Amino acid sequence: MTLPPFALASPPPWRGLAVLLLAGFVTIFDLFVVNVAIPSMQAGLGADLAQIGFIVAAYELAFGALLITGGRLGDRFGRRRLFVVGMAGFLVASALCGLAPDTVFLIVARVLQGLAAALLFPQVYASIRVNFNGDDSRRAFGWLGMTLGLAAIAGQVLGGWLVHADLFGLGWRSIFLINVPISLIAIATARAIPETRARQRPTLDWPGVALVSTGLALLLVPLIEGPAQGWPGWSLWMLAVAIVLLAAFYHQQERRRAAGLLPLVDMRLLAQRRFALGALLVLLVYSTSSSFFLCFALLVQSGLGLDPFVAGSIFAPCSGGFIAASLLAPRMVARWGVRAILGGALIYAIAIGLLIAQVRAAGATLAPAALIPLLIVVGAGQGSVMTPLLNLVLGVVDEAQAGMASGLISTVQQVGAALGVAVVGMLFGAQLAAVDGWAAPAARYVSAFVAGMGYNLGAASLACVLLFMLVRVQARH
Repeated sequence: MTLPPFALASPPPWRGLAVLLLAGFVTIFDLFVVNVAIPSMQAGLGADLAQIGFIVAAYELAFGALLITGGRLGDRFGRRRLFVVGMAGFLVASALCGLAPDTVFLIVARVLQGLAAALLFPQVYASIRVNFNGDDSRRAFGWLGMTLGLAAIAGQVLGGWLVHADLFGLGWRSIFLINVPISLIAIATARAIPETRARQRPTLDWPGVALVSTGLALLLVPLIEGPAQGWPGWSLWMLAVAIVLLAAFYHQQERRRAAGLLPLVDMRLLAQRRFALGALLVLLVYSTSSSFFLCFALLVQSGLGLDPFVAGSIFAPCSGGFIAASLLAPRMVARWGVRAILGGALIYAIAIGLLIAQVRAAGATLAPAALIPLLIVVGAGQGSVMTPLLNLVLGVVDEAQAGMASGLISTVQQVGAALGVAVVGMLFGAQLAAVDGWAAPAARYVSAFVAGMGYNLGAASLACVLLFMLVRVQARH
């Protein structure tokens, strides 16, 4: 039986939103938190750099490859049901990560954690899309954007504190075990989320699942691992095969639609100019977010010698700017539309440019605390763009396509994050190798930071151009 869309009921399910936000927070938190625990993991597990890379990448790969399938499963079997299943799987996998006796066990547990997150995460987007309308939708997506941004920041700050505090002698294990009580709370309160599913329950397209999952996995593996290994031949072959598989997926989905069957992804979505521009914006903005965290962490920890907790504390004011802008963004967008997001993107791009200039001018004498004012502005720019962007993109699709579009946008976020880290990692590493090895670490990492952040400046500037185009497209509707 098709359930009625809850969006018609009153009042909107704000308690359910709180549960969705909690789940969204932990899934994104686990994308970032491992970075600050790398030294502790190496010491505790005796892991080499390649193994550490797989511990980081295993979650990202499983998460990114199955997101589209997770969104479609929610459409078919019920979004709250998939939310609970995904949350339960995330709880078990997180416990296995925290109790891992060796590196191989931890890598396998991280794969399971990513698979569970892929079932869970699209239900967050889709449930908000179908349960909130108008101003309520803007506010709900505003809270979601703020939560996801804070989760990324908390990965640096809270994660650094957990490792530093060494609670109960757990060390790095605490960054995974903290998910257990949070997951239990989310499962216990999931009843507050109204159950919804697509009006026309889709059959699961297993050939499509195989094509898109394999294609995305082969795309993400070289993007995540390639830069660290100097782009070996296998990584380039993987990229080529990924492109072929994703092209085959496109044609297979079009043939399925022409035959009157429901596709895993309706490719007509990408023909909608507003959705296509919005998806490209998500790709660009999220690529700058992930790569910025990487550049900053390398600069202040490897270059300037700060421990994870102090580095996170320096970065923490960025979250203040992010929160303030996130709370203001829905009202600004309600008043000025896409122009408000364009204004935020301009602030973001200018702040990145000024940050690069400040670091370059200070050189090896850089005092990390001196970066705080500009970090606040960077955070405010991120919040004013990332927070309303999700509502903007998903707001143009029909309710019946909510799960499909949510899985697609979630995948675009992951691909964007991997792409940004790959490009910045390549620029950062190349500049680090090019600088005289006898130079002080601070000088070498400052130079590499400037080179790596050049990508972020270019991507943020391109986002401004796309938003200007979107303003013009919106004016015609």
